Amino acid sequence: MIIRDRDVQSLASLSQLLRRDYEVETNVWEGSPFAWIKSRPSRQIGAIGEKLVSGWLAARGFNVVRSVNAEADRVIEGVRMEIKFSTLWANGGYKFQQLRDQDYDAAICLGISPFDAQCWIIPKTDIIRLWRVEGLISSQHGGKASLETAWIGLDPQSPPAWIQPYGGTLARAAEQLSRMTGFDAAGTNLRRDRSK
Repeated sequence: MIIRDRDVQSLASLSQLLRRDYEVETNVWEGSPFAWIKSRPSRQIGAIGEKLVSGWLAARGFNVVRSVNAEADRVIEGVRMEIKFSTLWANGGYKFQQLRDQDYDAAICLGISPFDAQCWIIPKTDIIRLWRVEGLISSQHGGKASLETAWIGLDPQSPPAWIQPYGGTLARAAEQLSRMTGFDAAGTNLRRDRSK
């Protein structure tokens, strides 16, 4: 079919130029075991992230259950966790969005790249301090004065120094979770073992 309207032709030309930008991002994910996630609607991607985190930690031996309310996503070894999930953006970074001052103890930030994954587990008290006091975490809406929601944007190849103690690799994040919960990432309950 031929487009005759000049404005529609102009839009079609622009569309083809934009398409190249978006296809480059899509091609990066070609062959990735995580590529299917990129095709899902945004409302499903967060739920997929929660299930990935839950399954990964359960496979490591952690006790993972759903939270009884919407203030946290999961309870892991008795610690209330908010789960934030990001796939790699076109700019090569992650954005963990909608961090709020709710009833959770820590946030698990899982980032997925085409052939890698990174994870950080940050206590809520640290999130609040880094956001509202030190300004190292940005407000998401309303500029610097907004204190309702925050987000963490970072380049996984060069993460900021402040986030490094909270994980990075999946193994380091599991170690961080072990310290927080008293449950060893290898599946040994440290609280139980200390009582012997």
